[in-house]
Amino acid sequence: MPDIKQAKILVIATHGFEQSELEVPRDKLREHGATVHVASPDGQPIKGWDEDDWGRQVEVDHKLDDVTPDDYDALVLPGGQINPDLLRVNETAMTLIRGFIDKGRTVAAICHAPWLLIEAGAVKGREMTSFKSIRTDMENAGARWVDREVACENGIVTSRNPGDLNAFVAKIVEEIEEGRHERAAA
Repeated sequence: MPDIKQAKILVIATHGFEQSELEVPRDKLREHGATVHVASPDGQPIKGWDEDDWGRQVEVDHKLDDVTPDDYDALVLPGGQINPDLLRVNETAMTLIRGFIDKGRTVAAICHAPWLLIEAGAVKGREMTSFKSIRTDMENAGARWVDREVACENGIVTSRNPGDLNAFVAKIVEEIEEGRHERAAA
């Protein structure tokens, strides 16, 4: 069982991520002792969306092209409406997400970020949650949608919104410490 203090976690995002959904997991996972890196499509700083207006800029450690699932134990996907919508049409981002899923790594998506899991073909038959406005998208893709703060199946963690961040981070830690998750490839 891996120790969270030895874990390497990747957060991928682009402009328009929900501010708290990137910053809270990044900071709390670091407080647990994990190494957390942020990657964006071009490796440049990205600007968040803070509830109803543009938020703060976040520094980025890597360009998406420069990271692989082999370098990390887990992937965190923050939501917001803009961020996952842009990433789900970015082939590099989608290849990376599918790689984490295929290798049995912990993958965590909150709010609208489960759109990325739909695009990766990773929701069918799984119990999942999301922001309520994409419930129909989740169900149409085959997820068994539930309305609770966190849902998890085989190391794929989903949450609804910023109010669920404490449960979301706690479940990420638990799933990383469980180790590799056997699941059907995306």
